[in-house]
Amino acid sequence: MAAQHFSPALPASVERPRAARTGYGKRSAPGQDSPRPADFTGLPERERYVAAYIDRLPDGAAMDIKSLAKDLPLYGQMAIGTALRALAVAGHLRRVRRRVEGDGTCRWVTYTYWSRTARDNEWWATALCAEAAAPAPEPTAEPIDVPPQRTDPEPPAPPEPEAPSAPSAAYLALAGLGRREPRLTLSAADCAALEPLAAAWLARGVGADRLASALTAGLPDDVAYPRGLVRRRLSDKMPPRLPEPPEQGHPASGLRVECVECGRPGPADALPDDLCRPCRGSGPRPSAPDGRDGVADRVAGLRSLMRTP
Repeated sequence: MAAQHFSPALPASVERPRAARTGYGKRSAPGQDSPRPADFTGLPERERYVAAYIDRLPDGAAMDIKSLAKDLPLYGQMAIGTALRALAVAGHLRRVRRRVEGDGTCRWVTYTYWSRTARDNEWWATALCAEAAAPAPEPTAEPIDVPPQRTDPEPPAPPEPEAPSAPSAAYLALAGLGRREPRLTLSAADCAALEPLAAAWLARGVGADRLASALTAGLPDDVAYPRGLVRRRLSDKMPPRLPEPPEQGHPASGLRVECVECGRPGPADALPDDLCRPCRGSGPRPSAPDGRDGVADRVAGLRSLMRTP
């Protein structure tokens, strides 16, 4: 039986795609091949569906996790986040934080660069260096729609419930302590209260495994108050904040690649596959010799990471 090709058109409810707020807008990478029916066929079904939809979005359209989950109701936010990670590893996107100056102010804006043609890490590093030398694109603002005048009054539509946001890496690290050490089982309220301290550890380059080891090592036989003990260890054992190494040739100071998993910024050569070291893990990932060959093999090695929640 022939394989079904997913090429979703823009949903009827999104006749005009959402324009991104400051940051996270789509930016097309240069030098892409023309669209072909065989595009994205080497990806798993979910990633192929999400990629085909993103490819049809115009530049400046919102492609953050929440917006994509609203436009693609087949998948929730967790699934969309996993799909974006897989697409970054496959070479189709890079999330970039760029410094924009004007009117005496300076702010950092996040863009997602998209390439229909899968590219390797070296191509992305070179392309982003060239992008850093060019003037920063003006961030788009979400348009305000004025509803058409109606002859018959209609009752106001009930507000849509806000979709729950995906838990952060810090929250998940705390929530998983109980599986690793039952004496440190934390409630949802405990995890939410301790999340800022755990996030500070991750921001200083400590991975989730190392964080868990620091919290569970040398526990007393009886832990009567896990939340208090974890809070004390998070505060007392907080690692030092080390200065970031100087960037050499990869994107200039005005442009930083952002980890697609946790959002941590860094130079392109420090975030291969758009993943920082803690999110990438210790296992090596295969690298394609050019922008196209080997993508299917690379993605096949990630199938275990892309199970639909």
